[in-house]
Amino acid sequence: MKVLFRNIHLYLSLVSGLVIAVVCFTGAVLVFEKELEQAFNPERYFVTQPGTQRLSPEQMVAAVQAQVPKAKVASVKLYADPMRTAEVNLAGGPGGKEGGKEAAMRGGQGGEKPEGARKEQGAKSGKEGKGEKGGKGGGEGGRGPVYFVNPYTGAVVGPYVYRETFFYTMMALHRGMVGGPVGKMIVGVSTLMFLFIIVTGLVLWFPATGKVLKQRLTVKWDASWKRLNHDLHIVLGFYSALFLFVFAFTGLAWSFEWFNNGIFAVTNSDPKGPEAPKSEVVLTGGKLGFNQAYVVAQQQVPNALSYAIAMPKDSAEAVRVMTTTANAAYEGATDELYLDQYTGRPLGKLAFEDRNLGQRVRRTFKPVHTGAIYGMPSKIIALVVCVLGVTFPVTGVILWLNRLKKERKKQRKQVATAAA
Repeated sequence: MKVLFRNIHLYLSLVSGLVIAVVCFTGAVLVFEKELEQAFNPERYFVTQPGTQRLSPEQMVAAVQAQVPKAKVASVKLYADPMRTAEVNLAGGPGGKEGGKEAAMRGGQGGEKPEGARKEQGAKSGKEGKGEKGGKGGGEGGRGPVYFVNPYTGAVVGPYVYRETFFYTMMALHRGMVGGPVGKMIVGVSTLMFLFIIVTGLVLWFPATGKVLKQRLTVKWDASWKRLNHDLHIVLGFYSALFLFVFAFTGLAWSFEWFNNGIFAVTNSDPKGPEAPKSEVVLTGGKLGFNQAYVVAQQQVPNALSYAIAMPKDSAEAVRVMTTTANAAYEGATDELYLDQYTGRPLGKLAFEDRNLGQRVRRTFKPVHTGAIYGMPSKIIALVVCVLGVTFPVTGVILWLNRLKKERKKQRKQVATAAA
């Protein structure tokens, strides 16, 4: 039986090894995307000196529109942290003139976009897991530009266009998008193969005796290079197997629609969730602005860490405010508040914990996949495991070549013995 598992493990690894190495490498780069973005571009995300009086949201919007006069503002994100800048998301492509707010709401977080912005867009589309594909005028990386505004002085930094960044390139490689639909399919199939590689690897690892168990739990660093390569593949492979399996399994959600559908089928949940309430259409009078929406949101959800206010795209939709509270399960576990776009009257709330089981499970896939689910400790684990994932195809091939060389040497010896 082990021969069968060894062959499955070997041939699947030879077929998918290069893709797996690339996916693991780019995944390692993306683990600390948010932190690296903020470290290399502090002027975008932080103010050097907080002031005593904050500008209103509409004053911040006006500061951006002074630089981009014809821009259509889709949303504004405001932070309770006095050191954070505000984020003004424009609709559509680089000009900020086309497309809907779905595209804008996806991109304005800089390093934070995977959790907050994409989930906001996913909630609007009504389908969990669809947010990664983008809305009209959006698509992967096609979201609108973002301008960062000092909430005390009105100084503007931008535009920030995710598609033009290094991390977008890494993300495109990670998901195979550089190869279009075929590339995404190759990554998805390779990920499926990786799951079988991990399972068969654990079967092959399982020791027959206690002495072998000790050998397979410890790397012998002072051994020959062949033994060291053996230990790096088998011992470290064992310790990282569970994490790699979880990362690969959750990664399937971005490759296959049937996988996303399966989440909701297994949990017996509706992908769309409850219908968002509508505004009561008023033909005369004004509409709710960012200032009034922010005031009402603070009254309804006091002490939130952030408020992302998205204006409606038609005359019936409600103003949506995505809030992150201090007791959120994880950074992207946002709540949603609906306001009448004409009167500002609260129409309802949708807390993260009130979403159905399928939606909650699907929304945890991103933080689990990136290692962000438990903050810095889980991110460090994700980084280390992804780096190890890059090495396993290499050490595995070396292990296979050494085995072939040993078998050939044994066969030559047997032939020589028979001839004698």
